[in-house]
Parts: sequence; C-alpha cells; structure tokens
Amino acid sequence: MEKVPRQYSLVKFDFDTLPEEYHNTYPFKKKDIYIFFGEMPNMPGHCIVCHYPTGKIFSGYHTGNFIEMVEDET
Repeated sequence: MEKVPRQYSLVKFDFDTLPEEYHNTYPFKKKDIYIFFGEMPNMPGHCIVCHYPTGKIFSGYHTGNFIEMVEDET
C-alpha cells in the first residue's frame, strides 16, 4: 500500500514513479514544492495540491505521484 502524504504537508512530485517519456506531460518541476490538500472524495487515488509559493492549484493527479518532504528538504 502506498503512503499518502498528510493533509497540508509539503510534498514534491515524484518523477521516479513515471517513465521518463512522460515527464514533460506533467506541469510539475523537479525542484518545486507543493502543499498537499488531500485526496478527492469523489476520485479515490487522486488529489489536490497547491504550488508553493504561487498558490496555483492542481487537481486530479495521482496521489501516489507525490511524496511528503522531510524536514531537511524544506
């Protein structure tokens, strides 16, 4: 079972979960930080994140593609 980030935690997009040919199809950048708002109740396995610090909202992306950052990374 995959580990779901905690609500409102800082996360990053985990490009290691995707084949390299798909990396350019996502709006996320390797060094960017996002705030994990949580899983969407009507779309299990999909979440809402907010780009930090711009506030741009992204929804409907797979929860498993985001990993919670550790304190050393922030």
